[in-house]
Amino acid sequence: MAENDLKERKFPWHLLETGEALARLNSSSEGLTPEQARERLAEHGPNRLPPPPRRSPLLRFLLQFHNLLIYVLLVAAIVAGLLGHWLDAAVILGVVVVNAAIGFLQEGKAEKALESIRAMLSLHAFVRRGGRREEIAAEEVVPGDIVLLQAGDKVPADLRLLHVKELRIDEAILTGESEPVAKDVAPVVEEAPLGDRLCLAFSGTVVTYGQGTGVVVETGRTTEIGRISEMLKEVETLTTPLLRAMDRFARFLTLAILFFAAVTFAFGFLMRGYSPTEMFLAAVSLIVAAIPEGLPAIVTITLAIGVQRMAQRNAIVRRLPAVETLGSVTVICSDKTGTLTRNEMTVRSVVTAGRRYEVGGAGYDPHGAFLLEGEDVPPEQDAILAAMGRVAVLCNDSVLAHSGGQWLVQGDPTEGALLAWGRKMGLDPEEEGKETPRVDSIPFESEHRFMATLHHDHEGHSFICLKGAPERLLDMCARQRGLSGDQDLDRPYWERRAADLAERGERLLGAAFMRVAGQKQQLSFQDVASGLTLLGLFGITDPPRGEAIAAVKACRSAGIQVKMITGDHAKTAQAIGSQMGIGNRRRVVTGSELEDVGEEELREWAAEVDIFARASPEHKLRLVQALQARGEVVAMTGDGVNDAPALKRADIGVAMGVKGTEVAKEAAEMVLADDNFASIANAVEEGRTVYDNIKKAILFILPTNGGEALMILAAVLMGRSLPITPVQILWINMITAVTLALSLAFEPPEADIMRRLPRDPREPILTPFLLWRIGYVSLILVIGTFGLFFWERSVGTGLEMARTVAVNTLVLFEVYYLLNTRYIHRNVLSREGLGGNRYVLGAIALVIFFQLLFTYAPPFQLLFHTEAMTAVAWLRVVVVASSVFILVELEKYLLKGKKWKY
Repeated sequence: MAENDLKERKFPWHLLETGEALARLNSSSEGLTPEQARERLAEHGPNRLPPPPRRSPLLRFLLQFHNLLIYVLLVAAIVAGLLGHWLDAAVILGVVVVNAAIGFLQEGKAEKALESIRAMLSLHAFVRRGGRREEIAAEEVVPGDIVLLQAGDKVPADLRLLHVKELRIDEAILTGESEPVAKDVAPVVEEAPLGDRLCLAFSGTVVTYGQGTGVVVETGRTTEIGRISEMLKEVETLTTPLLRAMDRFARFLTLAILFFAAVTFAFGFLMRGYSPTEMFLAAVSLIVAAIPEGLPAIVTITLAIGVQRMAQRNAIVRRLPAVETLGSVTVICSDKTGTLTRNEMTVRSVVTAGRRYEVGGAGYDPHGAFLLEGEDVPPEQDAILAAMGRVAVLCNDSVLAHSGGQWLVQGDPTEGALLAWGRKMGLDPEEEGKETPRVDSIPFESEHRFMATLHHDHEGHSFICLKGAPERLLDMCARQRGLSGDQDLDRPYWERRAADLAERGERLLGAAFMRVAGQKQQLSFQDVASGLTLLGLFGITDPPRGEAIAAVKACRSAGIQVKMITGDHAKTAQAIGSQMGIGNRRRVVTGSELEDVGEEELREWAAEVDIFARASPEHKLRLVQALQARGEVVAMTGDGVNDAPALKRADIGVAMGVKGTEVAKEAAEMVLADDNFASIANAVEEGRTVYDNIKKAILFILPTNGGEALMILAAVLMGRSLPITPVQILWINMITAVTLALSLAFEPPEADIMRRLPRDPREPILTPFLLWRIGYVSLILVIGTFGLFFWERSVGTGLEMARTVAVNTLVLFEVYYLLNTRYIHRNVLSREGLGGNRYVLGAIALVIFFQLLFTYAPPFQLLFHTEAMTAVAWLRVVVVASSVFILVELEKYLLKGKKWKY
């Protein structure tokens, strides 16, 4: 194979017959050998598009200064330098650079986190190599590989199709064609436009129907989509509605700060007789004090931590705005199978002539008790159960194997349930197969609704095992196996029993048996048309996940409605719903009813009904729209190609990571790594926690800035010396923002977080309550710090010592207030106490260490003009600073139960 044959970008593969394409690629219908695949991967590289251009580290660092608040600080530093105040200028610049460095490092971590999340969502492909079907990463696909396609798959590379069966592919990403294209294997003329090359399948397009096989002709950048790869280069950034709101808040705050700084300058210069230089430094102090320069970084870090926490709980957020939206979800519409349930069929009931057994255990684990009228009984003592067990394991094409600590079925889930039940009976499918080998079979087809197998034992006897739909078996059976032997079939009895099991939401399967004379070698439909003996009925169900039941209860406590939308039968859905606590005492609406209902009535049903059965993906979309029309914030689960519209329309689209198609994953904001409903509830909890922690950070930072600004304003108005210099203010802001405020990003969920009603997504960042708390605490900080400074000066303490006392008082105020802020409304000592977040205690220890350096280390004394404090001075500082803790806890107690939005 010539190298150029594989690398020639414009080679007309659509012109070749299938055999010619295989020959040109030196491949065959059996696929490449592992050695060939390795060689071609080394030659052509991974099957991926070039990564999107990334900003250089230098540019990323410089962009950290692209912020209005930072511009104001830089101008203040430059003017301070021009006035000869080099120390002030240097410290202001130092704080700005440190803040930029923190943002730079965090942005790098956030990009790495998003890359790791993309890796968790990487595509896979099914290929045939060496005649064997394998699942490999799409990046490992190479030219010459034989790729197997089915509905829902994303085509991993450009393919020349070899075989198709009703194959249709959505090529809108390449051609703009809205309808899926029906594919063929016949070659087309060389000049055929892209949309008419029916014998090719293109990388990035999606199989919507049917099956197909193709040979890979182009990979990576040489594919058709490689030419328009800019469509796939959109990088998720850390810009969310919350951050945009924060940006607007910063602009408003900057203008307000500049206005008050100008007023302060004018008042001091004109009314108090201060020099322009003194008033400029006072204005700079006010600006530096009031600007929360660390807040944007804190918000970004909190969001990034939230995303990582969700990933650890199997909820992978693909689009960061989803973190915020999750906190306001009011309705979760969930699929049933595999999300609310285990997606592992289990035999729950066994009915024989005269007896009904309940079977324990869950999933494919072959352990569980047999209960007869509530009593645990040994099943092997019942000859009818033993006969049913042999039918269950012999008339079966699936395999149940133990791997990686769990039991997995290879084949049909219902057959897996029968194998697990047979093992509970003590039967080994392999041993049974050896003792009575299969000679012939009639496979299950929807037309005849049964499966039959013909067996011989080693003594020359022949018999037929058969399983299928009960109503079909009742027509084929003349006798039934009773406790005292075979007897005439009692059809009404079996119909009553079948109805009872169906009412419980169980799927029914009958087991039958018939001996045949001689060494029969072939099995025909005529052989099983009549004369069989009915052994009994299996009641099979997909049991609810235990953790999902608890999650549904948690969602209801959080004011979130949970609705089940399933394609399953109404009775099955209702039975599972009653076990889950969904839809109790309310009727089930079916898809056929949804077809005929008007929009107004649909909105009423969407609000009142919790279970929708036999629903199609189109019904899901209508239900989402109906709920949103009522003002609900909707999270919708989905896994199929046709679920994509509903996932996109929902406020939060949730795709299944295990059974979900790539189309569903791309349409969703969030992907569940374990397909478990409990992970949705966990994600809602984390989303609420993230929003809570951002509000706590704002609630912590703004009173500090407000208090500092008010102190300077008060000093100017009263004609007093500034209690804190600009350099000292920057020290406080820097040391507390990177320690105390950041520790709030790691706060665990509050105990009542899933007992609150969902928040209003239109709620402003600063609610009336937050504004009250910010003003209240700012006043406490101003009175305490300014009061202690004024007292020190009144007893003859020097200015530098008094300022040292003021700085340490303000920092300790923040330390105590941090403990208040951990719980916005609840008292700190009520339940969890001071534990639960080791980062808070570590941050406090770090701040105290730095304050000791600030107070006693000679270099710091020189830089910040501080003096060593006495033990008595520290005692006064600790007593005054602790007042904020007491007063805020008292405020929480007095406002407890007040209907005040926070």
